[in-house]
Amino acid sequence: MTCIAITIAGSDSGGGAGIQADLKTFSALGVFGTSAITAITAQNTQGVTALEDISSGIIAAQIDAILDDMNVGAAKIGMVSRAETIVTIAQRLRHYRLRPVVDPVMVATSGDRLLQEDAIDTLKAEILPQAAIVTPNLPEAALLTGLPVARTEDEMIVQARALVDMGAGAALVKGGHGTGPESVDILFDGQDIARLSAPRIDTRNTHGTGCTLSAAITAGLARGLSLIDAVREAKSFLHSALDAAQHMKVGKGSGPVHHFHRWWD
Repeated sequence: MTCIAITIAGSDSGGGAGIQADLKTFSALGVFGTSAITAITAQNTQGVTALEDISSGIIAAQIDAILDDMNVGAAKIGMVSRAETIVTIAQRLRHYRLRPVVDPVMVATSGDRLLQEDAIDTLKAEILPQAAIVTPNLPEAALLTGLPVARTEDEMIVQARALVDMGAGAALVKGGHGTGPESVDILFDGQDIARLSAPRIDTRNTHGTGCTLSAAITAGLARGLSLIDAVREAKSFLHSALDAAQHMKVGKGSGPVHHFHRWWD
């Protein structure tokens, strides 16, 4: 069987994040990628200049077109900016009994806000209880839990536990926004805590890191990996993509990670 995954997210015209990053990641990890686009952004390595949401009806039709036809093994939710969109996606995934990987994209790498304020509560009520795993960075975890931004691993554990208490099957609180020689992520699956670390890479090419990590987890789950193995593989893939990105020159701002570092010179 061909392993298939779906990403439900926004389009990044610059190709470094969103749907484009997800599909590149799926392909790099041996998974056939499908998509349902929630919004179109005009953006590049320097920021987002325009955003237009796709209607809920078209979003639902895209999801139905894929899931009625293909044997999708895993789903990912990325950028969803409106409450109405969130409700639609939640309804369709409940219908198909798919528990998604949720990347709560609230703010772009450039600092541009991508999730409307009134949509945060809807995300917590409609999407989190369906999530197989939620993958917030430190600022996103703070917004979702209502707690201050975590500064220690103990505080990251508290927030990971809080996210599971809110209904998520598991939570991966990412430490990429932290400081120190290591980038430490905390995974809580409802029972056990896992500490995942990698040397911190000093590079400006970090556009699409969150999208890439969550897409890599989704690809692992689509291939039948356990959650912990999918997360470990995803972190290793992202670390290599970040390291290789230091040798790429794309745009004038924060460039993308190198999704195809295994194949390009």
